[in-house]
Amino acid sequence: MKSLLQDNRVHVFDGAMGTLLYSRGVFVNVCYDELNLSRPELVRGIHEEYINAGAEILETNTFGANPVKLSSFGLEDRTEEINEQAARLAVEASSKAEVSELTKANVPEYFSGGTVAVAGALGPLGIRIEPWGPTSLDEAEAYFARQVDGLLEGGVDGFVLETFSDISELQCALRAIRVACELPVIAQMTVGPDGKTSFGTEPAHLAQAMEDSGADVIGLNCSVGPAVMLDALEDMAEVTQLPLSAQPNAGLPRKVRDRKIYLASPEYMAQYARRMIDVGVRFVGGCCGTTPDHTRRMRDSVAALQPKHPVVTIRDRANSSHSVINSVPLEGRSAWGRKLARGEQIASVEIIPPHSWDASAVTSPARELKVSGVDAVSIVESPRSRSRMGALSAALIVEREVGIETIVHYTCRDKNMLGMISDLLGAAAAGIRNVLVVSGDPPVMGPYPDTTVVFDIDSIGLTNVVQGLNQGIDPGGNTIGAPTEFVQGVAINHGAVDQERERSRFKYKIEAGANFAITQPVFSPEALEQFLDATTPEIPIVAGIWPLTTLRNVEFLANEVPGVHVPTELVDRMKRAQLSGADAALEEGIAIALEMINATQGFVQGFHLTAPNRKVQVALKVLRESGILATA
Repeated sequence: MKSLLQDNRVHVFDGAMGTLLYSRGVFVNVCYDELNLSRPELVRGIHEEYINAGAEILETNTFGANPVKLSSFGLEDRTEEINEQAARLAVEASSKAEVSELTKANVPEYFSGGTVAVAGALGPLGIRIEPWGPTSLDEAEAYFARQVDGLLEGGVDGFVLETFSDISELQCALRAIRVACELPVIAQMTVGPDGKTSFGTEPAHLAQAMEDSGADVIGLNCSVGPAVMLDALEDMAEVTQLPLSAQPNAGLPRKVRDRKIYLASPEYMAQYARRMIDVGVRFVGGCCGTTPDHTRRMRDSVAALQPKHPVVTIRDRANSSHSVINSVPLEGRSAWGRKLARGEQIASVEIIPPHSWDASAVTSPARELKVSGVDAVSIVESPRSRSRMGALSAALIVEREVGIETIVHYTCRDKNMLGMISDLLGAAAAGIRNVLVVSGDPPVMGPYPDTTVVFDIDSIGLTNVVQGLNQGIDPGGNTIGAPTEFVQGVAINHGAVDQERERSRFKYKIEAGANFAITQPVFSPEALEQFLDATTPEIPIVAGIWPLTTLRNVEFLANEVPGVHVPTELVDRMKRAQLSGADAALEEGIAIALEMINATQGFVQGFHLTAPNRKVQVALKVLRESGILATA
């Protein structure tokens, strides 16, 4: 493939593999990548059809042949085998197929198998990776490396990375290739009808990022038809000197009698192929909905053309609209942030919004907390997946009507990334400054177990999103103007069964930009101290304190609240106290809370108390008797 990059000619990719497999009777619930093993003659035959139509570059049938996607079919252990076989099939097709006269005239030398090049195709993993998800960059690179090893063993001439929407994931795939070999890499992202990625990244920024990543050719494929793609390619051509590639779909699919049909004709695709070459595209082909007929028309259309060399104006990246803006210092964002930054002891009390729309259920206890000197009111978002007044709305009402700072619990459960960013920008504009980023309880815990969840990203990913907004950029790298001023906290479960996983996730949250952490309710100071000793966090820790009120309360916590572990001895203490009546049980619960505070004061910066049933008097009594708040 190196010769194709150096000859300054236009070259033609093949078209869709999945479209033809489906048209040959292979239904969509089948693993198309596994067909390399079970139906090799079918896959090889499609490659040969594209060669006969004039394709100069074949892509292996491995778009989804990574261990993550293959695992859904129980095939992850055959990752290398599937990729190696896919490469061999394409190489065999290259050596056996009758090559068109146009291809012979345009390709100056032979490749691995014959007169066309074979590019190993890698697509996205299908999972969220760092910084938006729990899979680390190293783990993602390792997944891609397995695919790369198989493709190299099968004899590919180069690689094509296709249909990526996350530049970080594409970079992982590219690194996996560079570690293994020095073969050419064509890197392609995908954009939506608005010309941007699903993260909102603009084409010019994509081009800069892909060029910086070390790709040999950069471009776009899939998701849209040639018209939208042409506009995006024009923007990319303005900021890069690298060769461009384009593989549009055959238009946007239309639903016809319960089937999705691509209606863009071969003639239409060929017309746009010429226009793309006019803006500097050197590698052109088709993606979803295209067939050998589309390839043949594009081959005929571009045979005599030479790519235009646009006047390239490399934008000043130091002054780019995507440059990171310095964030507001922690102590300048909120009173809560100021205390955190100065190392002062802090105290917050958590209240749960009501099932109704009666705002007094949150404003009344908030007023009592303000008068008592509590630093912030922490407002929970639908705990245990039960429908309540939204935490953000409740917080806005409390801050407006009561005048005390809030800490808004914001979950990843109910909205996609677009919705979350909209909420956060609106919250920033309305004056909300403190947020606690949490993944959220699954609906199966609540009264609506069949409710749809989103979880586009988890709490680690959302922490990265908030950190980006605090630097003036959105997840797509686009400027939002002045940076937001959020003080963002994260939750930690020091009593988690899988301690290694919880410590790892806490580390990632800190790296993502967390400013403080609130623990699950502490009923074992030793467990919290051991967890913190193992993680050595460099951010303030706020210990969660839940004053037990009744035996029923402690049994509920011990058995029905995820992430909370109540030692047997504490349950027994509450049982004995309950025998003397409700007042005795409450006093015992307060005594336990005071013990937890006294035992943890040496290694935490503050305390976060739960107000059972919004009865803040119990929480305030604990804070006063511990000396954290002045006695009324």
